[in-house]
Amino acid sequence: MSEHRRRKPPQSNGSGRAARRGAPQPSSGRRAEAPPGADRSSGSYVAGAGRSEPYSVGSHQRVSGERPPGGRAEARRAAQTTGGRAARRRAAAGAGRSGGPRGSGRRRFIDYPRQGRSGWRHWVPSWKLVTGMCLTFVGSMVALFGIAYAMVKVPNENAAAKQQNNVYYWADGSRMVAAGSDVNRQNIPLSKMPQSMQNAVISAENASFYDDAGIDPKGIARALVDMALGGDTQSGSTITQQYVKNTYLNQDQTLTRKFKELFISIKVGATVDKPEILQGYLNTSWFGRGAYGLQAAAQAYYGIDAEDLNPSQSAFMAALLKGEGEFNPDWGKRQEQNARERWAWILDREVDVGRMSKAERAKYTADDFPMPKPQQKSATLAGQTGYLVELANNYIEANTDIDRKALARGGYQIHTTFNKKDTQYLEKSVKDVVKEDIDPSKREVDKYVQVGGASVVPGDGAIVAIYGGEDYLKHFTNNADYTGAQVGSTFKPFVLAAAMRDGVRNPQTGVPTRISPMSVYNGNNKVTVRDYTGAVWLDKDGNPWRQANDGGESRGPITLREAMQYSVNTPYIQLGMDVGLETVQKAAVDAGLPKSQLAGLTPTFSLGTSSPSAIRMANAYGTFASGGTEVEPYSVKRVEYNGEERYKHEVKTKEAFDPAVANNVTDVLTNVVQHGTGTVAKGINRPAAGKTGTTDENRSAWFVGYTPQLSTAIEMFRKNDNPPKNATKEEKGFLSMRGVGGQETIHGASYPTVIWTEYMKQALKTEPVKDFPAPEPIGQKIDGMGVPTTPPSTTAPEPSDTPTETPSPTETKHTKPPTETPTTTCAPWDPKCKETGKPSTDPTDTPTSTDGSTWW
Repeated sequence: MSEHRRRKPPQSNGSGRAARRGAPQPSSGRRAEAPPGADRSSGSYVAGAGRSEPYSVGSHQRVSGERPPGGRAEARRAAQTTGGRAARRRAAAGAGRSGGPRGSGRRRFIDYPRQGRSGWRHWVPSWKLVTGMCLTFVGSMVALFGIAYAMVKVPNENAAAKQQNNVYYWADGSRMVAAGSDVNRQNIPLSKMPQSMQNAVISAENASFYDDAGIDPKGIARALVDMALGGDTQSGSTITQQYVKNTYLNQDQTLTRKFKELFISIKVGATVDKPEILQGYLNTSWFGRGAYGLQAAAQAYYGIDAEDLNPSQSAFMAALLKGEGEFNPDWGKRQEQNARERWAWILDREVDVGRMSKAERAKYTADDFPMPKPQQKSATLAGQTGYLVELANNYIEANTDIDRKALARGGYQIHTTFNKKDTQYLEKSVKDVVKEDIDPSKREVDKYVQVGGASVVPGDGAIVAIYGGEDYLKHFTNNADYTGAQVGSTFKPFVLAAAMRDGVRNPQTGVPTRISPMSVYNGNNKVTVRDYTGAVWLDKDGNPWRQANDGGESRGPITLREAMQYSVNTPYIQLGMDVGLETVQKAAVDAGLPKSQLAGLTPTFSLGTSSPSAIRMANAYGTFASGGTEVEPYSVKRVEYNGEERYKHEVKTKEAFDPAVANNVTDVLTNVVQHGTGTVAKGINRPAAGKTGTTDENRSAWFVGYTPQLSTAIEMFRKNDNPPKNATKEEKGFLSMRGVGGQETIHGASYPTVIWTEYMKQALKTEPVKDFPAPEPIGQKIDGMGVPTTPPSTTAPEPSDTPTETPSPTETKHTKPPTETPTTTCAPWDPKCKETGKPSTDPTDTPTSTDGSTWW
């Protein structure tokens, strides 16, 4: 019976699946429409099939042929599968022909913007496109990296790492001295570098040194981004990179140098052994004190060979690699504190990375910080040469983009303003005087006497000669530069210049009146100092301030010209009050004195409590010598690097005083030389102007003078540069020179003027004799507190007398000079000084002249 069972028609689920796959669905009683190309005449097309089937759609009966092998279920599945594929192929083909949502039939190589997508999907790249682009970018970078790696060559190490001297030239172009890093650099093998130093450097600089490939990609990327964005420049972060920078490249912080450093570091890291890299790094690194390399640095800081450095000293040396300017105690207290902190950190770091045991670390406490010994100077810089080189280097650092590190690296040709013969003349003049009259073995008071001096061209500023001290290798402070010694009465010309240029203030109106040097002031001893309004100035104890003259001398009414001639204090301290201390200060700055080297504005400011350097004083007096034209002093004319000009000085002038003011100051100072405290200076046998200066207790003595061609300042003081630890404050400061050389007192009119005279005679012996310009009438003659006594511009200054016969140098050297009033050297912090105060309105405190009459 089973073989006669009526066969069931095909189930609908098969056709449903076909429908879901997109095949056409038949309708009841109708023949499904055949797709294009099908045989419609046979009636054998079955909907949903991918081929003709021998079944009738409506009756489900076989029309002809046999049943497919495998039964009806298998036939049905085959029909569904095959039909589905065909339907999808037909749908895709139809879409391509009809230009449907999937676009044209030909696909683009880069499908972007995407075909067949609308809205935001049209602009979103496919994952295939993104992946392809990333692979292309990576491949390109690898190719470019390979090309760059192949093109970059490692320079010759010996040629690149070779250090050079700096060559310094005299003003005439002759060679003065060769000084540079190679005189303080000795290469040594790694075996001579202690393991403690290697441990300290690796721990602090590059703990993974022996394991890395020589570069730090993150560090390089960070440096490139920072520099590209204009941020702080970054240096190589691994020892290999720093070695490459030191040995093959320069110190420029640029992208070009960074790329070269990267590729050279990779090549060096791949071809050079790590020990050799570490050895090269420690032999080429800068440690300060002019030392390149560990061996030179060990000698410079501790006076021992590198192999004898202990772990504590090694940690300090490693700290210097971070930056000598920030970690060298020579530079100041802040740098010393930085060094101590860095030293302790490096020792701790060695423990952290396993290069030092905790027991070893415990040996080094903060009290055991290995402070380096005092710096020693190179033997090539003995005598005055070291002072000249130091002055030139300081000028270069302050006025160019060349820093100390670059100078120490060498290769510069430095053309200075120093005149060889003038420098020798100045040194000889000082030594002759000191040798003949000052003998520490005979007199205790002759110990610690020091001299400084400088000579400058007026109107140009070129420093032609200096005397910095006994010997650069023995006395490290340059006495021609700032020493702290007060200038005393040599400051008075600036007060007079201010009075003639800016005027004294009227007591009633405050309106200033320009005055003549023939104006009269009170020259008595113990004159009460007053504000320009007449109010008595009180000291800090509330007492009237009464200024003393040297030896209690009273000269009564005296012109400002005579007061300068005999260096009387009382007229000039009051003149400063009448002009205004701020105005006096401005006149001094305009003449060329740095404001940073001037004292506080108390009444004795006008008497020279400031302490500018000999260089600055010579240059400021040169402003008067040049008719009021001020220039900056300079010591370097030109700097070249391997023949290429890197710097050239340009003289920049400005008018500080009009010629009438400057020439009248010169005339007054000429009178000082001819008839006053500076008569020893007449020994140069040509017109000269100058002023002596002495401070309280003879702690310093000066003579500053000039001719039209040359201005020179000589200072003398007594100070122990290395006082004992238990020394008092007074013993550490400037000491009294009373009794020095067997003389009762030392004034500017004595040794300083003698030295000035001997030097100027030699320095000017080939120069023609020149006169100063004749002074023209200036200002009003006033009496006391500023009451005019003559109309403006009618009072000519008293002409200088004809010079008297000039005594021989031997006579002038030992003749007792005229005395002068020393300047009170009070400082605001001196508890014994009664210098700071305020005006009083007490009308009863009125200074009187010697005859008892009211002075003004």
